[in-house]
Amino acid sequence: MLPWKRVVRPLAALLLAAAVAVVPAATASASGTAATSSGWNDYSCKPSAAHPRPVVLVHGTFGNSVDNWLGLAPYLTSRGYCVYSLDYGRLPGVPLFHGLGPIDKSAAELSAFVDKVLTATGAAEADLVGHSQGGMMPRYYLKFLGGAAKVHALVGLAPDNHGTDLDGLTNLLPYFPGAEDLLDAATPGLADQIAGSDFLTRLNAGGDTVPGVRYTVIATKYDEVVTPWRTQYLSGADVRNVLLQDLCPLDLSEHLAIGLSDRIAFHEVANALDPAHATTTTCASAMS
Repeated sequence: MLPWKRVVRPLAALLLAAAVAVVPAATASASGTAATSSGWNDYSCKPSAAHPRPVVLVHGTFGNSVDNWLGLAPYLTSRGYCVYSLDYGRLPGVPLFHGLGPIDKSAAELSAFVDKVLTATGAAEADLVGHSQGGMMPRYYLKFLGGAAKVHALVGLAPDNHGTDLDGLTNLLPYFPGAEDLLDAATPGLADQIAGSDFLTRLNAGGDTVPGVRYTVIATKYDEVVTPWRTQYLSGADVRNVLLQDLCPLDLSEHLAIGLSDRIAFHEVANALDPAHATTTTCASAMS
């Protein structure tokens, strides 16, 4: 008998992800000005001496450059950062829901976008902050596309650095002949994120990190999408792995909330971007 309870839970998580993404999209995408009116994606912004590197936000699977960052982007711009976000991994005929294309191609899109931001701001390096796939995909850019020379820090919010078994759901794919081929053909970005995929095997071969880049992973033990949650952590030099519940045991954020609305996680992002002026992250950071 198939373990239906293990199937339903992750499917519900995916449906929830789609529902959360589409609600703000109807408003944000209608005018196309939500980002600039909130202070980010302003290409006239010049980094300050206090925050000399622009911050590039990299959305997760099913996300886009606006909806994923309605919480974090204003949080960072109000603290003096020049903040930018991109859309990547778009499939033909699929609006709003991005991050579905082949991840190596998405990394090339990120590379071009970082070049654009560096040219506009005059900065030598950028910092990257990504949610879910957006915290993992940049590692391909850093490792294979020359990104390490242009990036100072990568901060991942619930990144699927070693893939996901989606609470065991992916283990059921062999029970459905042709399912894996269909997934790979229709949504290669999803197939690439399954634990053990060819993409992840190549990405993680020889070590998780590259020299010269600072890495921070911020995870939640209540993650229901990137599972087991400990697989989000990185190993290597200049890595800091953080569990939200070690900072605030009362924080119940799951996979979506950590990127969309959790100000405790946002406070830790700010610490990662400016460790010289970091302050202790606690439950009270939710009010900061």
